[in-house]
Amino acid sequence: MDSLDAWFPYPGYRPHQREMLELCARHAREGGVVMIDAPTGSGKSSAVSALLAERSGRKVVVAVRTISQLNTFIRELHLIRGRQHGLRTAYLIGKRTMCPVGGEGDVYRKCEGLKSFSTSLMKERAEKGSLVPSKDSVILQQIRKMDHENPLICPYFVNSRIFIHDEESGLKMIPSTPLRSKADRVSSQCIWPGELREISAGVCPYEMMTYAAQKADVVIVNYHHLFNDAIREQLYINLGAEPANVILLLDEGHNCGEVMQSVQSVGLGERVIEQASREMTTLRRNLKGIEAVQHLLPRITEFMKGLKYSDETEDWFDSAIFNKMMVKGSLYPDISAIVEDLMRISEYIREKNIKAGEFRETAIEHLTEFLFRLSQSATDPAYLTVFRKDGDELLLEVRNIDPATKLRELAETHHCTVLISGTFSPVDSYKKLFFEDLSVSTMSLPNAFPPKNRLLLCAGDITTAFSMRQEKENTARIVDYIRMFSAMKGNLAVYFPSYQILETYARALSPALVKRNLFIEPKNPKEAGDALKEFLSLPSRGTSGILFAVAGGKWSEGLDYRGDLLAGAMVVGLPLAPYNRVRRMVIEYFRRKYGEEGEFLSYTLPGVHKAVQALGRVLRTPEDRGVLIFAERRFLDPEVRQGLPDWMKKEMRTCDRDSCRKELAGWKI
Repeated sequence: MDSLDAWFPYPGYRPHQREMLELCARHAREGGVVMIDAPTGSGKSSAVSALLAERSGRKVVVAVRTISQLNTFIRELHLIRGRQHGLRTAYLIGKRTMCPVGGEGDVYRKCEGLKSFSTSLMKERAEKGSLVPSKDSVILQQIRKMDHENPLICPYFVNSRIFIHDEESGLKMIPSTPLRSKADRVSSQCIWPGELREISAGVCPYEMMTYAAQKADVVIVNYHHLFNDAIREQLYINLGAEPANVILLLDEGHNCGEVMQSVQSVGLGERVIEQASREMTTLRRNLKGIEAVQHLLPRITEFMKGLKYSDETEDWFDSAIFNKMMVKGSLYPDISAIVEDLMRISEYIREKNIKAGEFRETAIEHLTEFLFRLSQSATDPAYLTVFRKDGDELLLEVRNIDPATKLRELAETHHCTVLISGTFSPVDSYKKLFFEDLSVSTMSLPNAFPPKNRLLLCAGDITTAFSMRQEKENTARIVDYIRMFSAMKGNLAVYFPSYQILETYARALSPALVKRNLFIEPKNPKEAGDALKEFLSLPSRGTSGILFAVAGGKWSEGLDYRGDLLAGAMVVGLPLAPYNRVRRMVIEYFRRKYGEEGEFLSYTLPGVHKAVQALGRVLRTPEDRGVLIFAERRFLDPEVRQGLPDWMKKEMRTCDRDSCRKELAGWKI
């Protein structure tokens, strides 16, 4: 394995790291699927070095969810470049933040429209002898005169292209010299996302990165670039790559199922229907037959009004009844005929708007996607038709409940797929959930951090189980546990199963914790981000605080609370999804598919995973020390305990209030 050593960027391997990288390298050579459960500190991001060592000319595509994960791989690849100087890298993430063009609307659609209009104008001028668009007086004059809040021409794209005479095809548009030189720079150096605009200096940053990616050995993309079929297809066309010659590395692989489900799901609100009707009214003069579809929209509104009488905030609705309601007495034989007409209307309005410089998704297009998915759901049990209520608002949703078909299809079309995660436990359960009976290699690594640096407790005398939530003694014990924990030094976090339970204990404890700088997770994303920054700044100011958050929420996953940023975490309760009819239907679907194990895979495991993720915020480096508490006796039950990582099963100590107090008193930061 000399080739692996030549690509590995560190002086030595961590425990079990070499074994993990050899498994990745073998699959890079031979193909197949690998799932690796490697706790924080295992060095799993170095898997990219093993894939590069054995790629044999194939392109490596790394998929991440967050900017922090992107930065991790930028750093890793920079270190690898220190050993392999010819390594070329690129990343295609954050087009919304990369785009320097003003105006509103969907950034991808806006880009498509501006490039199309700009290309037509540039070709027209090139045919008259102006081969360098950025120097053409007519183009420059139009750029100066246009409304930059509603642009029709992209000056950055204009600067990114020139024309040459080709013997076979005549005029040919190619990347400009500035674009090529800048792309060469970003692919061969360590360039951070915040530096891209400055480096692009006049050319399109995304075009620059796309050109760099065509020749790159490694391309980093966002999950949605990979999981959305249309976006992935266009991405690979831009890269000139075939999936069979691509090696995939999916970071934080435990998120794959949830992200794929969100990509495959679509919702519809009342406001969208109202807006779609207004849009259709404006099209009546220009588009025949639109009245037939428009007359159906009030039927959807009436259907939704009927659902508002339900006492449930979330429940299943019968798509067969919905379909009959839509076609009864109409000109359409079935729902698919309605969808066909809507697709025709959507295509017309999309082309019309792009020509006019309007780049927002229309309500008609959204309605079309919803009804298309709804028609498909009738024959696919992996989709449920659901409604949700949020105050006076009601949302219909076609929800994907099983990502396996799409994930398996993704894996089978690529040469090799490697999924790495710090919380793939038990890995065989995730293997079944994601890939069914597909042949998949798995590996689970032990926790590499010193056990002496952590205290892991499980309270055996409290629970947030629904049957006990009104039991006063149980509630009082939970309050006592939180008070004991809150008395510890340093920044602390307490995670709850839901906002409702969080608010219950916040009301009970806020007066007692006011001097502890209590932070309560807001539902508003911006407010949550600002509050978290304030909380994390406390240690540097010589003080500390305690945050109350939701397990699986904005403050519990994908964040690194290194060093003294977090000295301990407690999860109150088992964060299971609400047990309603929708949840029962999901469980029944998985029971039919996997037998009794289906309930564990679809219901229990996601709840355990949220809890483990929340506690995992504390220990991010071998030097970190912290206290981890499961404040819930159900974590001692065998059917729940099986979802915990092996190191947690081994180290977790059962406690009651008195023994917990003693354990905490004896712990030193």
